[in-house]
Amino acid sequence: MEDKRILVTGGAGFIGSNLANDLARDNEVVVVDDCYLGTAENLTEDVTFVQRSVVEDELPTDVDVVFHLAALSSYAMHEDDPQHGAQVNVEGFVNVVEQARTDGCEMVVYASTSSIYGSRTDPSPEGMDVTVNTGYEASKLARERYAEYFANHYGLSMAGVRFFSVYQGYGGAEEHKGEYANVIAQFADDIANGRSPKLYGDGTQTRDFTHVSDVVRGLVRIGEHELKGIYNLGTGNAYSFNTVVELLNNELGRTIEPTYVENPIPETVYVHDTCADISKLREATGWEPEIDFEDGIEMVCSQYQT
Repeated sequence: MEDKRILVTGGAGFIGSNLANDLARDNEVVVVDDCYLGTAENLTEDVTFVQRSVVEDELPTDVDVVFHLAALSSYAMHEDDPQHGAQVNVEGFVNVVEQARTDGCEMVVYASTSSIYGSRTDPSPEGMDVTVNTGYEASKLARERYAEYFANHYGLSMAGVRFFSVYQGYGGAEEHKGEYANVIAQFADDIANGRSPKLYGDGTQTRDFTHVSDVVRGLVRIGEHELKGIYNLGTGNAYSFNTVVELLNNELGRTIEPTYVENPIPETVYVHDTCADISKLREATGWEPEIDFEDGIEMVCSQYQT
C-alpha cells in the first residue's frame, strides 16, 4: 500500500502502533487514540498523532482507508462497565465509519474477534455458526452486523478481521498493556525475572498465537485488495499455556515451574481453545504467516538475553 492517506484508530496501542509505523513508510498516516491502552511513545515521528476518542465528532476521517482497531479489548473491561464497553466498541465504530463515509472514504478494515467461535481445537472457518457469551464478544459481533449494514446500504468495502492471540513481547509495543498483554509477554517477563508465571486452571488451554508482524502484513494485504466480508488472521496452529512456559524456560535457560490458579472467568464463558482456519485469506491475497512459533518465542526472549 503506497501513497494513501490512512487513519488508524487505536493506533497508539499494541497492534495499531505496529500497523501505523509500518504503513507510515510509504503513506500519510494519522492515528487517533485516547491513550487508555496506548501511548504515543509507540509511534515513529512519521505518524501524525491525534489524542481523541472514537466517540467524538469531527475526527480526521478525510482519508482513503480506515483501519479501525480502537476497542476495549478484554472480558474484564466489559463486565466492569458494560455500557462503556458498548459505547466504545459499538458506538465508536459506527461513529468513525459514518464520519469516514461522509468524507468520501470507501474502505474500512476493522477488528473483530475469534472468541465468538467459542472453544474449538479444530481450525475455525469464517462461515461456521458463532455465539456470544460475553459483553466483549457481543460488541465485536455487533461491529460485524453494522459493517454488513454499511456495505449493503452504502456500498462500502467493509472487511472484518477476527484476530486470534496476537503477541510480540515487552520488547515491542506490548509492555504498556501490563495485565492485558498477551500471556506470552507476561510469562516471558515472569520467567526472565525469576517469577513463577500464573496459569489459569491446569494450563492445558490452547491458543493460536500469531506474531504481530504477521498480523500487520495480513491487515495491509486486506486493505490493498479492498476485501469485503470476514477474515481470520491466525496461523492454523495452537499451543497450550503449559507448552508456552516450557518453551520460554528452554529459551531463557530457566527451570521455573508455573503456579496454577483459579480461573477468574467463569468456565461457562471461558474460551479454552482457539485455532484459525486461514484458507480464506490465503486464497484471497496469498498471505501466509511467516513467523514460526519457536522463532516467535526466541524473538520475545531476545530482550532478556542482551
